[in-house]
Amino acid sequence: MQELELVTSLLSAWESAVVELGNRNPLDSHLARIQGFAPIDSIVLQLVDANAKSLKVVLVAGGGSGQSALDATLICSEAKWSSVNDWCRTGKLIQQAGAKRTGKLHTLTPEAIDNQVFALPLRPSREECSDTEVPVGAAVFEIASNRILREEHFQWLERWSPILWWVLERTVRKRWPELFGGAPAANLSAVSIAQSDEAREAIVGSETGLRAVMERVRIVAPSDMPVLILGETGTGKEVVARAIHGRSPRSAKPFIRVNCGAIPTELIDSQLFGHERGSFTGASDQRKGWFERADGGTLFLDEIGELPLAAQVRLLRVLQDHQIERVGGQEHIHVDVRIVAATHRDLSAMVHSRSFREDLWYRINMFPILLPGLRERVEDIPSLVRHFAKRAADRFGLPYVEPSLADIKQLMDYRWPGNIRELQAVMDRAVILGGGLRLDVAMSLGNAFIQPPVSFPSSDEPTFYEVIPESSSITPPTSRPTPQAEDDGPVDSLNSAIVRHIERALAATNGQVEGNRGAAQLLGINPHTLRAKMRKLAIDWDRFRR
Repeated sequence: MQELELVTSLLSAWESAVVELGNRNPLDSHLARIQGFAPIDSIVLQLVDANAKSLKVVLVAGGGSGQSALDATLICSEAKWSSVNDWCRTGKLIQQAGAKRTGKLHTLTPEAIDNQVFALPLRPSREECSDTEVPVGAAVFEIASNRILREEHFQWLERWSPILWWVLERTVRKRWPELFGGAPAANLSAVSIAQSDEAREAIVGSETGLRAVMERVRIVAPSDMPVLILGETGTGKEVVARAIHGRSPRSAKPFIRVNCGAIPTELIDSQLFGHERGSFTGASDQRKGWFERADGGTLFLDEIGELPLAAQVRLLRVLQDHQIERVGGQEHIHVDVRIVAATHRDLSAMVHSRSFREDLWYRINMFPILLPGLRERVEDIPSLVRHFAKRAADRFGLPYVEPSLADIKQLMDYRWPGNIRELQAVMDRAVILGGGLRLDVAMSLGNAFIQPPVSFPSSDEPTFYEVIPESSSITPPTSRPTPQAEDDGPVDSLNSAIVRHIERALAATNGQVEGNRGAAQLLGINPHTLRAKMRKLAIDWDRFRR
């Protein structure tokens, strides 16, 4: 490896670090640079929590087994925490040959990681770190299977420590409410998992495009009823879940988020229900699962449609009995947990295809909430634009620039397939590209805005209209006076033609909407799209059933 090439890579990493913090995971691009020189599978960044005497996993990058550790908390004994805390402040890179780990390396490494690892301390400058109140952290590197690192690899990777600390520190500030609740403290060492009124803060659009959603949140929050949040990717399902928790009597208790799609199949039971020491290879300590950690609070099961069938059976049993049993254990443990689930999948169709259990579907679908896509709440875009512009300016240390009317018009004309998450990324880029002098919205949107908008064809992606009660106040369309064609009779309105066409399909299928012999298949559209169209046109499909 050439020294000049390594230095160039480090300089490039520093130059792009600020921009990359606008991404959902700024660690990904740094790992890509590192993988150009060393066989590293994944990187796990952790913050030392002085109050809880634990390590909080904040960021994970890479395709290795470390992915399952995201947002995990590694609890330390008093002696272990003191040793790790001292090492983070004064120590150097630690490594051990082989996959077996002892001492600090064992404490630092999430149990899901099977390959050989080494760890770097993450801390601010030497002068700052002499203060015991200054926060510190650690980076755990997972080496690719059957690969080894040479001494020059380790020497070079040590030089990434300040960059990774910079990414960790700013990511913690950015994700503070998500990770710990409350507003970021002036000093990150004051980490506390206690909830605060932050969860009750106003949600942008709660009085306009999200008014119906927030009304349902207000109704269901005080109860313990399970809630199912439905919506496209990027619509803010977790924000609504936190709003439900923050407005409930459980707000002072933990809110635990579980990404069901990110758990390796073989670790699902251990992650959800915990395990006893020695229950399987690598289980060196007793571990509480997410249900125990959320006891008294709320467990948010994100992307619940990704759970395999075997795990769905065990989850259903816990929801019915309110008891869990750790892997390798014999004791039944009572848990008091409220379930809020979310998915972008069409669970009703998955029930029909037998890829999701019908009994679990009825258990979690007791109070559904549908989140509209951003293109369905265009009136919220100006407020969201200002909100994200202010947040990006604060995060990047730039002056706030008020978006112009032209900027807002450009953003309102765009279709937003990535919803609010995409809007946030666009505003982050616009703030960075404008350099604090303006918002470069056109450049931030790029070719996505320049290209003509395309219609969104119906597909198997869910729209979920059928699970939300809607008013039936829409009157059936009537034929309107139309101009006469030269050779033909009167032309009906388009809605009237659509009504007749759908009714013919319903009559041919005896009112069946879904399935191989349903009207949706006959018409070549998604069943949810057909139901939405029938509601809009006030078509009563029950009268076609025999």
